[in-house]
Amino acid sequence: MSEILKEQFQKIITIEPADFEYILGHFTYKKFKKHQFLVQEGQQVTFDYFLISGCVKSYYTDENGKMHILLFALRDWWITDYEAYYYQKRAIVNIDCLEDTEVLCLSNDNREKLCQEFHQVEHFFRRKTNRRNVALQNRVLSLLSSNAKQRYEKFLLEYPSLAQRLPKHILASYLGVTRETLSRLYVQK
Repeated sequence: MSEILKEQFQKIITIEPADFEYILGHFTYKKFKKHQFLVQEGQQVTFDYFLISGCVKSYYTDENGKMHILLFALRDWWITDYEAYYYQKRAIVNIDCLEDTEVLCLSNDNREKLCQEFHQVEHFFRRKTNRRNVALQNRVLSLLSSNAKQRYEKFLLEYPSLAQRLPKHILASYLGVTRETLSRLYVQK
């Protein structure tokens, strides 16, 4: 399981084996069952989660009870409610497991400690944050400027294996369409 994290670090930074073992010691391993929450609205957010296996969704529920899916995370991805994590606020989003999921958890205190001790680790997290910012900007722009068919085609292009793993109502919510609209798009493909 630690090899997945090590590979991710090594895509961005060079890290000595002894340093990686020290870094890994700041993470906690956890397993979650399908439908369990990593983060629940209204609760404190203690960890940033690195997925070893499984699939989770991050979503916001509006005052009318409608679910708005922000993003998914799969193996080798990071996810949490970042506002709550960084600023010790209560969560405004939920993150729950669509499948049984294994994660490595990193507290904000441990992240800060590692960033102070290792410039390379700080560089790693800065690069990951930059990528997340770009991905979220692209997601917002897609929702604002693309029609349902374009969003669906882009999703299939960017995440072909994920489309097969998601229930249709979850994919429809992510795309901002009804399940019926998704069915029509699916037939057209």
